[in-house]
Amino acid sequence: MKSSIHPTTYRPVVFSDDVAGFAFLTQSTAQTTETIKWEDGNEYPLVKIHISSASHPYFTGEEKIIDTEGRVDRFKARAAAAEARKQALANKAKKAAANKAKKSDEK
Repeated sequence: MKSSIHPTTYRPVVFSDDVAGFAFLTQSTAQTTETIKWEDGNEYPLVKIHISSASHPYFTGEEKIIDTEGRVDRFKARAAAAEARKQALANKAKKAAANKAKKSDEK
């Protein structure tokens, strides 16, 4: 294993998920210029995060879609279009079978 490739500048850092109102103190090498006064009265570096275990749908059981580029909407639209095509083909096949049966009955 290579030596001297792992960081050694670990220090206490507060990670804060402002959307969920959740924060935790841990050891990290993350660099930041912001600080926050923590529950123990000390001031620690602050790293703001967008999603944590308090706001992630997997842990909360809620479906919160954080989609800034419309990926989820495009996916749902493609799925709906595919379902519509599938129904249209099924209806066309039923009509063709009915027409074939009708022609064979006429003979």
